[in-house]
Amino acid sequence: MTIRLFAGSVLAWLYQAVIGKLPSRTLRHAFLKSWLGGFGDGSGVQSDCRFLNGRHVYFGERSVINFGSLFDGRSYEIRVGNDVSIGPEASLLTLGHDPQSREFADQGGDIVIGDHVWIGYRVIVLPGVTIGEGAVVGAGAVVTRDVEPFTIVAGNPAKKIGEREFSMDYELNYSPWLG
Repeated sequence: MTIRLFAGSVLAWLYQAVIGKLPSRTLRHAFLKSWLGGFGDGSGVQSDCRFLNGRHVYFGERSVINFGSLFDGRSYEIRVGNDVSIGPEASLLTLGHDPQSREFADQGGDIVIGDHVWIGYRVIVLPGVTIGEGAVVGAGAVVTRDVEPFTIVAGNPAKKIGEREFSMDYELNYSPWLG
């Protein structure tokens, strides 16, 4: 094990076991700003979120990450745009295994989430997926392929169920006192 891998593992453990559970947004955010690949102004991460290799996770400005979400940046990047709302206990997974591999080989890809995306409660986003600007992913959906901009998807696997207005100009500002 390299010193870099060891240090990253210790930082991840420290966040998951201690800092990520603190009721102080100020302390959590100070740690995340120094640990994550990017942490945009006005963004907020609620308690009990987990990060696997925070260096590969990037949050844009004013994005809201609700409690208990998982960001798997082990081998690939997760890039979240501006004014994105990610619901509680969502899982963004960049790495899995090739089901056809005799050696159980890794298989994965980056996850890219556009501006003004709304991801519901307990959504699972699988490796290599891009969710376009203004899209909505319904609660409990499993996103296995790209979602077009301003599309509303739901289900397992996620399928188009509607469209969203094409003009999004809101800015998120959600920072609960003990969140």
